[in-house]
Formats: sequence, C-alpha cells, structure tokens
Amino acid sequence: MQNTKSLCLILSILVISACSSLKFPGVYRIAIQQGNYIEQDMVDKLKEGQTKRQVKFILGTPMIEDTFNQDRWDYYYDVKRGEKHIDTKHFIVHFEEGLLTRWEGDYKLSAEQLKKEQQEALDKTKQREDAKF
Repeated sequence: MQNTKSLCLILSILVISACSSLKFPGVYRIAIQQGNYIEQDMVDKLKEGQTKRQVKFILGTPMIEDTFNQDRWDYYYDVKRGEKHIDTKHFIVHFEEGLLTRWEGDYKLSAEQLKKEQQEALDKTKQREDAKF
C-alpha cells in the first residue's frame, strides 16, 4: 500500500511538471518588450554637438553604458511573444569629450547625417586620388 502511494505521488509530480512544456492551442502568449523603444522621429532630432544630457532627454536612458568606454551608449529593443521572436533593434550613440559625434544602427539616417557621411566619403576619395603619383 505504501509503495502504491509513493508511486502515485511520483507519477503525479512527473505529469504535472510535464504540463508546463505542453503548448495548448488558443492560449494567449503575452508580448514581452525589453529595452528602449526608439522611433525614427527621435533619431531625426539628434544633432552633432549635443550633450549627453540632451541625448538622454531625446532617446531615454541607454540600455548599456559601458564602464570602460564612457563615450558609447547602446540602445537595444527586443520583442518576443512566447517562443516567437518578433523584432530586434540596435542603436549606438558615440560621444567625444561629452558631445555627440555620430550614431549608427537599425534606423535611417537623417538628411543631415547622410550628407555628412557622403561628404566624408568624397573627401576620402579625393585624398586617395591626390596621393597617387
């Protein structure tokens, strides 16, 4: 009698623990958002020369502030619904001497930033052409 009770107890524990791995149809799985949600209009407000405080006001507190590199902030955004991965964004902001110098990531560049990068590419090309004999 004692063996059957302990056997039933062990079997019931195994069955109950196995239920957590079952996926029942029609059960709602909540979307889990982690990180900083950044929109394109927020990125468009960034301008070179802004202070860290101004950038923090526009984008919010960064997800990662590297203790070894104080001049780089990383903003991550990740959304999952149950096991399904929905969206991931990564945005990086770079500073020099406490002022914003550049940014990069999964968002479009503003017209000002795009012109600057195009001009830098043209300048590098011109330097290479001038260096040739």
